[in-house]
Amino acid sequence: MIETIVEMLSYPFMVRAFVVGILVALCSALLGVSLVLKRYSMIGDGLSHVGFGALAVAAACNVAPLTVTIPVVVVAAVLLLRLNGNSKMNGDAAIALISTSALAIGVMVISMTTGMNTDVYNYMFGSILAMSSQDVKMCVILSVVVLVLYLFFYNKIFAITFDETFALATGVKANLYNTLIAVLTAVTIVLGMRMMGTLLISSLIIFPALTSMRVCKTFRSVILNSAVVSVVCFCIGISVSYFCATPAGASVVMANLVILGIYTAAGAVRNCRKIR
Repeated sequence: MIETIVEMLSYPFMVRAFVVGILVALCSALLGVSLVLKRYSMIGDGLSHVGFGALAVAAACNVAPLTVTIPVVVVAAVLLLRLNGNSKMNGDAAIALISTSALAIGVMVISMTTGMNTDVYNYMFGSILAMSSQDVKMCVILSVVVLVLYLFFYNKIFAITFDETFALATGVKANLYNTLIAVLTAVTIVLGMRMMGTLLISSLIIFPALTSMRVCKTFRSVILNSAVVSVVCFCIGISVSYFCATPAGASVVMANLVILGIYTAAGAVRNCRKIR
């Protein structure tokens, strides 16, 4: 068993995949708890579609994908937040409006330029072979920035997650911290697109939070458990992808699905014991 793990980690592309994936999984798990509790979990899916559109434009212009995708997705996240605050348009409608528009732009650009080449395919469905050394350096730096900002503003994020009205009354700048969550989520989505794919990256945000809420009752315990579950599921999924030659993103999602089932069963058993 140990020899097999050592063999897997002897490949540079696997080491890059684990380093970036673990950091992105941590960022996604932390942000996912707030997004799920605020009933805004589908922002990940919407931003991933925006990322695909930006990627298509970057590929057509022959420029570095991350340098184009990150600013575009960040702007889209802030715009989604503003539209969600508009009484005439709820969050789901805003996400649908921006995500479908961005996806349509991406498909149009691809159809008129490069077509469905390998790089675009990897971004759509994810690939552990797609991470270059330059991608890893940028992903590590940005992931650390996301984690530091989240931990530094943890108390404020906690306040606006549970009672935004009360937080406003106590002087917390709720709009500022909502924008911070949106920007951090946008950066995390872009970083994970290369490995998980635009179609599956939102699972890293949704699954760990929902899984942890099956057994954990406090915000801090949900946060910590989500982080552990996210990292463990990612490592299991990537290992399965390597040994069984399955798609990386789909393997990680299946690992999360299995763990969700286990936690759900454990929560049901605990509730039954309390009733008795």
